[in-house]
Amino acid sequence: MLDDALNVLKIIDNNGFKAYIVGGFVRDYLLNNKSSDIDICTNATPRELIKIFPNAKLPRENIGAVTIYYKNIRFEITTFRREVKYINNRKPIEIEYINNLEEDILRRDFTINTLCMDKDKNIIDIINGKDDLNNNIIRCVGNSDYKFSEDALRILRAIRFATKLNFRIDEETQKSILKYKYLLKNISYNKKKEELDKIFTSLNVSYGIKLLKKFGLDKELDIKGLDKLVCTDSLVGIWAQLDAPNYSFNKVAMEQINNIRECIKLDNLDSFVLYKYGLYPNSVAASIKGLSREEVTLRYNNLPIKDIRELKIDIPRILSILNKEAGPFIKDIKDEVSYLVLNNKLINDYSVIEKYVVEKYKTL
Repeated sequence: MLDDALNVLKIIDNNGFKAYIVGGFVRDYLLNNKSSDIDICTNATPRELIKIFPNAKLPRENIGAVTIYYKNIRFEITTFRREVKYINNRKPIEIEYINNLEEDILRRDFTINTLCMDKDKNIIDIINGKDDLNNNIIRCVGNSDYKFSEDALRILRAIRFATKLNFRIDEETQKSILKYKYLLKNISYNKKKEELDKIFTSLNVSYGIKLLKKFGLDKELDIKGLDKLVCTDSLVGIWAQLDAPNYSFNKVAMEQINNIRECIKLDNLDSFVLYKYGLYPNSVAASIKGLSREEVTLRYNNLPIKDIRELKIDIPRILSILNKEAGPFIKDIKDEVSYLVLNNKLINDYSVIEKYVVEKYKTL
């Protein structure tokens, strides 16, 4: 992937412009960390890039960005720019193209994200970002007060990078986080959730939680429960422990969160609980409560049935024998039979179950 990116730089260079790989990829390259996202900056404008790369798209021309596909690899290329005006402490609404790499670098968030690589793989370090990288420091580019008032989401980005890289946040940046954290109220919940998800899924999540609590961001993030949060390798397991009603989740995630919350209150080794909620919610709940996930998994694997569809019961025939119309009592029958089968008090066999139900419910 790097070789392909370098070829993109050479193509731009051969057309009379300058281009560099910038940001996270260069940072991770120097740290020997894997990275699959390569951003490129250039003094070529979007319109000029379209002439160089006929397949270029302009999804965000208003901020000087184009997307190209080179050998089926996606690259985002941004024109050197000065961000003149921001709105709602987040979004740049006015930019100005420039022809100066150093000025483009100065608009970026943290020093470790300002490192560049040219077409010959030379590292360009204009503001000594490599020193902070070597010293494991997250530091704002320039005035940290200005950076966070300009874009408050950078507060969560600082915590995310510190978490991912296990870096410390420098003192001035910490002071500015405390000073401007109230501006997080102006950031959309979707944007905040994107950053929080990356913190919560980090292998170093406990450090990320520690930083969120250190800066007291629960109020600004509209989240309760950070103080009692038990770190787990399940993203929905973390959200299940938090009171965060303003954050949105897809249907599947919300169902998992609700199931985990229920399972936390129940016996995760109980056969019926395992059957009703499934292995994943119970194993996550068990880990949160400090129980053995292995034991939960073993107990689940040994269940006689794991799904209602495995239950040998013929509802139409039972209704016919009982001479009843379908009604809410069907669920009671299924639950009772499931419970008995799960606890080895009834064999999961059509004739056995039919006999039991008819005898039990014939006077219903």
